[in-house]
Amino acid sequence: MAVIGAGDYIGGAIAKMFAGQGFNVYVGRRNGDRLAPLLSEIEAAGGRANGRSLDARESDDVAAFLAEAEAIAPLDVVIFNVGANVNFPLLDTTDRVFRKVWEMACYSGFVTGREAARIMLPRGTGNIFFTGATAGLRGGAGFAAFASAKFGLRALAESAARELMPQGIHVAHLVIDAAVDTQWVRELVEAAEGPEGLSDPERFMRPAAVAEAYWAIYNQQRDAWTFETQIRPFKERW
Repeated sequence: MAVIGAGDYIGGAIAKMFAGQGFNVYVGRRNGDRLAPLLSEIEAAGGRANGRSLDARESDDVAAFLAEAEAIAPLDVVIFNVGANVNFPLLDTTDRVFRKVWEMACYSGFVTGREAARIMLPRGTGNIFFTGATAGLRGGAGFAAFASAKFGLRALAESAARELMPQGIHVAHLVIDAAVDTQWVRELVEAAEGPEGLSDPERFMRPAAVAEAYWAIYNQQRDAWTFETQIRPFKERW
């Protein structure tokens, strides 16, 4: 299996989950040298994992990356987990920022889905999962770039699902409607609310819980496949 966007939190947790279930995991992210702790942790737990630097905006790089994963073991699962969450007032959103966010959160998802499908379709089986966000369902103030990209990713995933699922490929879009427990999120909360904003650990979603949701989707029977699901902590207001 392959994870594109194997960062320190959600992507890493997904890789650890599937490696723990016996998958040979191939992970990619920008600044591939930062994969070393994740690979070491998986291997220390008895799992198998490899990875490298990857620019998901470059179609040739994505195609080569997935071909490498396929050479290690038949590619059964590809998970697209590139983030690109930024907040800028509309007038401060430059052309460069808008294009870069779209390339990372939408275009690279298209490339990942297309290249994964090219490998999976001849076998008539496989799973392609996309990490979405609340911004893909409603555009918040200051999120013009991110929301438009995530709306696009959701549309891409739905179109791919309608085309590929009848051919045996499970396509799913997982909407994360919560603040995920990361250092960056904690810093934002503390800056906005003070230390008391961090007093309730149940307000945050654990990356491991996201990984468990993906594992559950993977294990669905083909006569009851989920295309889209939303996950949030029980205390999340929505």
